[in-house]
Amino acid sequence: MKGNEAIAEAAIAAGCRFYAGYPITPQNEIPEYMSERMPDVNGIFIQAESEVAAINMVYGAAAAGVRAMTSSSSPGISLKQEGLSFLAGAELPALVVNIQRGGPGLGNISGSQADYFQSVKGGGHGDYRLLVYAPYNVQEMWDLTMLAFDKADQYRNPVLILADGILGQMMEPFTPTPYVKPDLPEKTWALTGCLNRKPNVIKTLYMGDNELEELNLKMQAKYDAMKKYETRSESIDTEDAEVVVAAFGSAARIAYSAITALRREGYKVGLFRPITLFPYPDEALRLLVRQGRKKILVVELNSGQMVEDVRLAINGQAEVLFYGRPGGAMIKPNEVYDKIKEIY
Repeated sequence: MKGNEAIAEAAIAAGCRFYAGYPITPQNEIPEYMSERMPDVNGIFIQAESEVAAINMVYGAAAAGVRAMTSSSSPGISLKQEGLSFLAGAELPALVVNIQRGGPGLGNISGSQADYFQSVKGGGHGDYRLLVYAPYNVQEMWDLTMLAFDKADQYRNPVLILADGILGQMMEPFTPTPYVKPDLPEKTWALTGCLNRKPNVIKTLYMGDNELEELNLKMQAKYDAMKKYETRSESIDTEDAEVVVAAFGSAARIAYSAITALRREGYKVGLFRPITLFPYPDEALRLLVRQGRKKILVVELNSGQMVEDVRLAINGQAEVLFYGRPGGAMIKPNEVYDKIKEIY
C-alpha cells in the first residue's frame, strides 16, 4: 500500500466512521480511499465544499461521539486551524492528518517538513496543543493511526499525524496488525440525545468569571500528562556515537542511509528520531548528551524548525548544527554523509 492508503485503512480498522475532507495533493489517496471504503463499513464519507467546512463537520461528528477524521496537505491544514482550536477548546477527540507539501503559499506538491512549527506550537488561536505523531515508514503510518484514535479518546483532544508527500506517496511492505481497542472512558459527554438524562452541552464560549481560565488550566494539566506518559522516540547506534543526527519522518530515513554508510567506514555516528513531536522527547535527547555526545546535527526538509526544540532540550550542553533544504527540495543521503564528515 501507499502510505496514504495505509492511514485510511488503519483508520477504518480502528473504528473511524466519519470522514470529511477536500482534495489537495499529495494526500488525495486518503479521501479517494475513504470514499470507496466507508460505505462498506456503514460509515460516512463527505467531500466538503472546503477545508473550513470539513473541519467543522468533524467537530459535529466528534461531538456526537463518533470516531472522526479529516486529512489535508499544508495550505489546507492552515485553513483548518480555527476548527482545530475549537476542537481543542471543546475537548473533542478527532484525528487530523497532514501530508505536508512545499510552502509557503500554494508552494508545490513535493514532500516537505515545513509545517513543524504550525503543528507543535499550536497553529490556531489560544493556549492549546495537539498530540503530534511523526511516522517514519508505512508500518508506522498504520500503527500510529490506530494509536492516534485511542489517545484522542483517552485525552479528549485532537491528535495530528504529521507526515509528508514522500511517505504518503511511497509504497513498501508492511504488516497490517489487527486493531485491539484498549479500555477507554465512556463518552458520557457526547451529544447522543438526552432521553432519560440531563442534556449535555459542548461549547467553547466561556463568559463567566474565571470560567475560561479554569478550562485552560484543566487543558494544561492534560498536556502535562501527555509529556509524562506519551513521549516516544527511537535511538539507533547512539551508544558510542560522537555525532548524533536528530531527524524525524522522511528526513530520518534519509539520514539513516548516510549513518549506515559512515558506520561501515568506522565513524561513530547515530540517529535520534522523535516519534512524538509534541510532546517532544527532551529527556531522551538530554540523556544522549549526558552520555558524552559531542555534536548534534539536526536534519530537516525545511529551513530549520525542529532544531529550535533540540537547542532548547540540549540547553548548551552540546554543539547543535543544522542541515536542511526548504521548498520541497529533497535531501540526498550523500549530502548528509558529506555534512557529517565535515563536522566530525
